[in-house]
Amino acid sequence: MNVTRLRALRGPNLWSRYTAIEATVQCTPDEVDLRRMPGFEERLRQRFPELGMLPEPTAEGVLSMAHALEITVLALQTHAGCPVSFSRTVAAADPGAYQVVVEYSVEDVGRLAFDRALALLQAAGDDQPFDVASTIAELKELDEDLRLGPSTGAIVEAAVARGIPYRRLTSGSLVQFGWGSKQRRIQAAECDTTSAIAESIAQDKELTKQLLHAAGVPVPLGRPVRDAEDAWRAAQELGGAVVVKPRDGNQGKGVTVNIHTREQVMAAYEVASRYGSEVMVERYLPGIDFRLLVVGRKLVAAARRDPPLVVGDGVHTVRQLVDAVNADPRRGDGHATPLTRIRLDDIALERLAQQGLTPDDVPPRGMRVVLRNNANLSTGGTATDVTDEVHPLVAQRAVAAAVTVGLDVCGVDVVCQSVVEPLEAQSGGIVEVNAAPGLRMHLSPSYGKGRNVGQAIIDHMFAPGEDGRIPVIAVTGTNGKTTTVRLTAHLLRQRGWRVGFTDTNGVTVNGRQIDSGDCSGPKSARRVLAHPDVDAAVLETARGGILREGLAFDRCQVAIVTNIGTGDHLGLHYITTVEDLSVLKRVIVQNVADHGTAVLNAADPHCVAMADFCPGQVTYFGPSAHHPVIATHRALGRRVVFVDDDHIVAAEGQWQVRIPLAQIPLTEGGALAFQVDNTMAAIAAAWAVGVPWDAIVRGLESFTSDAATVPGRFNRFAYRGATVIADYGHNPDAIAALCQAAQRLPAGKRVVVISAAGDRRDQDIVAQARLIGEVFDEVVLFEDACQRGRADGEVIALLEQGLHNAPKTRWHTAVRGEFAAIDIALARLQPGDLCLILVDQVEEALAHIARRVAQSEQPATA
Repeated sequence: MNVTRLRALRGPNLWSRYTAIEATVQCTPDEVDLRRMPGFEERLRQRFPELGMLPEPTAEGVLSMAHALEITVLALQTHAGCPVSFSRTVAAADPGAYQVVVEYSVEDVGRLAFDRALALLQAAGDDQPFDVASTIAELKELDEDLRLGPSTGAIVEAAVARGIPYRRLTSGSLVQFGWGSKQRRIQAAECDTTSAIAESIAQDKELTKQLLHAAGVPVPLGRPVRDAEDAWRAAQELGGAVVVKPRDGNQGKGVTVNIHTREQVMAAYEVASRYGSEVMVERYLPGIDFRLLVVGRKLVAAARRDPPLVVGDGVHTVRQLVDAVNADPRRGDGHATPLTRIRLDDIALERLAQQGLTPDDVPPRGMRVVLRNNANLSTGGTATDVTDEVHPLVAQRAVAAAVTVGLDVCGVDVVCQSVVEPLEAQSGGIVEVNAAPGLRMHLSPSYGKGRNVGQAIIDHMFAPGEDGRIPVIAVTGTNGKTTTVRLTAHLLRQRGWRVGFTDTNGVTVNGRQIDSGDCSGPKSARRVLAHPDVDAAVLETARGGILREGLAFDRCQVAIVTNIGTGDHLGLHYITTVEDLSVLKRVIVQNVADHGTAVLNAADPHCVAMADFCPGQVTYFGPSAHHPVIATHRALGRRVVFVDDDHIVAAEGQWQVRIPLAQIPLTEGGALAFQVDNTMAAIAAAWAVGVPWDAIVRGLESFTSDAATVPGRFNRFAYRGATVIADYGHNPDAIAALCQAAQRLPAGKRVVVISAAGDRRDQDIVAQARLIGEVFDEVVLFEDACQRGRADGEVIALLEQGLHNAPKTRWHTAVRGEFAAIDIALARLQPGDLCLILVDQVEEALAHIARRVAQSEQPATA
């Protein structure tokens, strides 16, 4: 079995709403039917007993190697702990070819699972050994390295529960919530509103303590020290037990507590100096270590933290007792599990020595053997939830500490005998204030109730009812997408929104183009959704991007499907029929929000069929109030947009608004039917997102289809008394619409400049030429700059075949080069003639035409 293509679908896609890896595989004749490979399934199960059931055979009763690949990839990920469940295998049009789609939660893990599954199937086929256990361990390790940690993950889960979209900006913990101007960001448990100054203060233990003391918050006394001798002097000044720690440390690294002797202080200084440039010595507060979590001036969780320890049983050594504790499945390495494994490192050995023990000693029954002085979960400690026990004055002191430092999400470390009494009553105090606090101890405490602190952080970032979303309008179809995108964006700007849009000409944000070229895919859409100056987004969503990567968004407020053509891009990537194309374009309709709207062409049966798949409402646009789809929908009290008596009418039940076509320059007073369709779609979308009608009318009156506003979309030029129209129409449906428009415009002679894309089917290229031959008197053919796999002259020959016996065309010629073809056509024009130029290189061709027009307007020189 050979994998011919592997790609990641990073958003809702043709197959599902899940992120997935899609592989195109080619099977040998034997692999097409596993019954021809006796013993294969048995050998596969010997190597992977936990594989599970293979998929059901096809309708013909056949199970292929591709199906085995599907279930193996899925099973490897699930056994590695990945939360995945969706998979599918579909036979492609080519014999032996299949598309295998398997969900992933982490892209790199999904890709690796495909690689290892292929190797496993090969080993089963060749009867060779394969270590499934090590493969699953490899996948699990990679998943734990790359997936969101528990703190960030909890915040993301809370956002998803509120319907807030998110996107990881790095492979780490930097996450964007929401879109455009409503976006927010976190880095682990730190919000974008956390100032660098507050974080810097929190890292400086001495400065933090000074500020808290000045604010009346109880803290242990102490000072920074210069060296080990100075540390001992500071300990003598304080008297009694002390704590030695880095001045700017975190996660309890380098902290030694409850020490008395010179030797202990000197050794603790050496440990602390490894983790910070300066070292602090402060009075040791006897009591229990508590962590209080403050979010937005509220105490949302509290936990008692106990250091890592084991309890002797009089039989096992300390090392054996540690191994038994580490066998708890909740313990692991790093932050991927609720608890961390206890390590017998140098710090643990020193703590054991203080208790007169080594790792190989057997402690008496009932003896508590402490393996670290600090109680951090990251070093193997445990946590017990005490949120409901916290005295109001203790909570008040914790909030005061967070406010004093300036942190909106803050972990406050308190040492006292109990949180049920005020700190001052028990000589307790706040020992540290932490930015970006770990949340594991509150989410999954070792004992007690877990707290949804992720929700508390999201509720702090987003007010009630807010979901971080801006209006997103997705536009797809065969023709009219770019004009509809640009007109819709123009209408939205009339509302005062800063609009970002993508189309085949580039990316534009708030009136400024920030990228050029074909930007109708998900990568460009994500750029718009990530831009902080975007209040609304209008995104051209081409078939290629959906196939290649899926959608850039989880759902949209409006989905526009302009039409479904009969000959555009068929035969590419297994999209072989108009029905296939319709299902693909339907993806944006399927991912409309529940309160959103699909705007569909009532005159296109393929568009009408999409209505049943829309989770929200449907607005139809069409040629007449009497069209059956329009009439029925309107009778049901739903929204429709149609043409009536030289007006565009928007109606909902008995209510309606009428806009004269004469006031809409784009439509040429209604003469351009395809522009009328584009206009109705844009009106319906603006209506759906709440643009006021006076703003919509104002936008329609001020929008023109010139080369600057909509490049390559029916751009008019005046050339020596003739009319020149440049358009990027490139498929039979577009050309048919342009021919109809050309017939409706007055002209003495009609001339056309045309080529065809080499990746179109032969019959589509011939059909385009036949349409041209029925309308235009003269035809200038040229070959595209990129022939897309065609041999020289091949496209021209097909076009000439379509022109053979053309009823209208009296003359035609063929040249190499688009600009040469334009010049030939312009030279043949007389005043009153009409020339349609079907441009290939849009920007360059428009610039060439503009130069020729400018030259024609210059006075002749003697």
